[in-house]
Amino acid sequence: MTLGFVRPARLDDVVEITRIQLTTWRVAYRRLLPQHVLDQLDEDWITRRWRDAIADPPTPEHRVLVAVEQQESPGAGPTSAYVVGFAASGPADDTALAPDEDHTALTKAAAITDVLVEPRWGRRGHGSRLLAASVDLWRTDGFTTALAWTFADDRVTRRFLESSGWAPDGVSRSLDVDDLLVPQIRWHVSLETEEGPAVTAM
Repeated sequence: MTLGFVRPARLDDVVEITRIQLTTWRVAYRRLLPQHVLDQLDEDWITRRWRDAIADPPTPEHRVLVAVEQQESPGAGPTSAYVVGFAASGPADDTALAPDEDHTALTKAAAITDVLVEPRWGRRGHGSRLLAASVDLWRTDGFTTALAWTFADDRVTRRFLESSGWAPDGVSRSLDVDDLLVPQIRWHVSLETEEGPAVTAM
């Protein structure tokens, strides 16, 4: 039997989080970003970034969650557990803004900066559990809306957010990636409805 659950990230998850980010970016974004950029991702810098995010977050509302898949043998209890994805979020800051946008867009807003599931563990509900756990925490923290950026051509993440109740808010920007302008669109979801956003498998 296989069980999936979400928990706060620990320092001993840093290596796996880094590995998942590198693997997922190199698979999911290989048609969106230049190959040499993906090949040159700095593993040491990414590792330090996640270690700092877990050990010394800027605020209590900055969180890193991990998705775990646990496999059990009948009558034998847990036999193995794998970190298969992660999500990072916190209060929306300047990185959530588009060029020339003012801070009124950030009032009581959370921003999810990463929600990644390693491709070989996809379509098993891990992304949905990460997103649902994040929504619960945002509501506890008093946020009324949440924001997320996606690459305009990232169809997988766009479909996932749309089927989970998110929608584009009409704001866009372009990232300069080694002199290549890569368009992004911003998504939002209200956290004030009783039933909350839906979730679907990812």
